[in-house]
Amino acid sequence: MSPRSLALYDNCTRSLREFEPLRPESVGLYTCGPTVYDYQHIGNYRTFLFEDVLKRVLEWNGYRVEHVMNVTDVGHLVSDADTGEDKMEKGARRTGRSAWEIAALYTGAFLEDIQRLNFEAPTVLCRATDHIREQIEFIADIEKNGFTYQTSDGIYFDTSKQPDYGYLARLDRAGLDAGHRVDLGEKRSATDFALWKFSPPGEKRQMEWESPWGKGFPGWHIECSAMAQKYLGDFFDIHCGGEDHIAVHHTNEIAQTEARVGTRFANFWMHGYFLLCNDAKMAKSAGEFLRIQALIDRGYDPLAYRYLCLTAHYRSQLNFTWDALDAAVTALDRMRNGVFQLGEPGEVDASYLERFTAEINDDLNMPRALALAWELLRGGLPDATRKATLLAFDRVFGLGLSTWQPAVETVPAAIRALAEARAAARHAKQWAEADRLRRELHAAGWEMEDRAEGYTLKRQRVHES
Repeated sequence: MSPRSLALYDNCTRSLREFEPLRPESVGLYTCGPTVYDYQHIGNYRTFLFEDVLKRVLEWNGYRVEHVMNVTDVGHLVSDADTGEDKMEKGARRTGRSAWEIAALYTGAFLEDIQRLNFEAPTVLCRATDHIREQIEFIADIEKNGFTYQTSDGIYFDTSKQPDYGYLARLDRAGLDAGHRVDLGEKRSATDFALWKFSPPGEKRQMEWESPWGKGFPGWHIECSAMAQKYLGDFFDIHCGGEDHIAVHHTNEIAQTEARVGTRFANFWMHGYFLLCNDAKMAKSAGEFLRIQALIDRGYDPLAYRYLCLTAHYRSQLNFTWDALDAAVTALDRMRNGVFQLGEPGEVDASYLERFTAEINDDLNMPRALALAWELLRGGLPDATRKATLLAFDRVFGLGLSTWQPAVETVPAAIRALAEARAAARHAKQWAEADRLRRELHAAGWEMEDRAEGYTLKRQRVHES
């Protein structure tokens, strides 16, 4: 590969591959979006952020990106084994609202959050409930091609008809069947999955539709196959999601599309790794989870979380701690102030652009790209050149460096007096008194940071719930 070529890791081949679009200058990108039965947590946003960076890197390389993201507002059962309740129905019961109301509420919250994180909006944001017809037609074609069977609770995909089923996840199908001998129910194989679920007898669901097989609702996997195919075609460039999608959701999307049109759906399959909290996967099922709004309530800028995610490669797990987020706040603050103080931008530096391109084109290596930005910020080139080049880098980072300005903090007179007294004590080398005054400031909820030109004051962030 040439130094400027874009190399991406494809989970289907388990290899780093040189990216070439299927159509000149244009890229079809599908990303699995939110299931809107609840708020999204910061772990979800780590995956969405990886996808936003991927899109920005593609655009950096001159491609026009057709980005399709789904909103799952029906069909996602609480178990990947096609058992349990629909998450939307469960969420409606939890909140005392209708399934349609919570879908609108949590979709709106998601869109607000991605604005706060400075994501580029998808070209198409498609809701599963707006594409029931397409899903029914998709299932009908799979049925016509001989890949389905019916049970008392739905229409199922027969994975035994595909010798290469599960290749994406390298599934041990025989082992899975052996481990599920007792609890298969009417399913023929543990890997078979629901395409259409019948509404339970005697129960009125909030979200149900008529179909050739009876009243019911689509399975979770069929929506992505149907909507991606509608907007991007039978075979497109890149499909993304979280690492938890590999074994079930994306495996089943591939199976459905192969059964209908004979393609493996996407040329590249890319996945973001988990955000861990205390070394455990962050998940809504765990009970408490952190939202973007929770970070804001504690005094954090959402873009500090974006910066934190950029410090780890998307194919490595990232452990979330408050100390790590605090370090990201400090780094982002220094970068913002450093760029701001460079004045007006001039011409970009071609050599740094070349080096930056090499880093981001090496499978989106954001940690090395950030290191290059810090190298540039620390000096060696004229201020105007550094400013222009760093703002160019930020087309990929998405940290909003071009519009940021220092906030004017309103400091109470009593706090300012304590800070001045501490500065005077330090100047007089009265270290004990300076330490006492710093503790007094801290107790009042303020942090004082000493700098060569004086000091800065800022309110403390709150970590506790």
